[in-house]
Amino acid sequence: MSLIAKKSGLSVACLLVAGGCVVGPTASAHAAPAGTDPITSVRADKGDRNDKPGRDKRAERMLGIEYEAQPNFYYCGPAATRIALSAQGKALPQDEVAKMLGTTEAGTDSALDTTRVLNELTGGKYRTTEIRGPLAKPEEVDRLRKDMLDAVDAGRPVVANVKGTAVDTDGAPHSYEGGHYLTLVGYRDGGDLVRIADPAAPQGEYWMTLEKVANWIAERGYSS
Repeated sequence: MSLIAKKSGLSVACLLVAGGCVVGPTASAHAAPAGTDPITSVRADKGDRNDKPGRDKRAERMLGIEYEAQPNFYYCGPAATRIALSAQGKALPQDEVAKMLGTTEAGTDSALDTTRVLNELTGGKYRTTEIRGPLAKPEEVDRLRKDMLDAVDAGRPVVANVKGTAVDTDGAPHSYEGGHYLTLVGYRDGGDLVRIADPAAPQGEYWMTLEKVANWIAERGYSS
């Protein structure tokens, strides 16, 4: 059995301080009050493709997405998956995505589920990658860079399952001690910096270094 399947910590993303969506004191859940529509914003696709081979270290790309915050404490998986789908013309309601993922108040089980649903809806090009240790190895950071650049250049945002606290380029911490799902929607400096659409973050999107993102994913996985 894969590490991802065993760690239902990858799992219950969105509960228990909460597999990802009840957040710690350094970040507050960006969830709409009950009975209201989720917060939504739209951004157009922009930037140059970082085409292989001989990728330009200065290259950058931002995918056009429809950002929508999670409407409750356990919908980070559906919200992050929906953001990825929106870049590919498949912006389904979060409730519909949640049913496909099998999301409950205990959260969304693992990156295996986000990969499965993304493939069901977009044609089967996503795959799941694990980072098994407590910190990403240099080769795993390099693998994440390649996977992210390949996916984003092909118009596919990456859905990542993270756990713990990471600090963005503005110095703001984002704390999800029980786990969380978010979406990698762009890059700059050839992938050294990653644009994150976070369905629980008050500001919606922020930049983070690739190494910090890889270490945030450690012991979990991502769909690319």
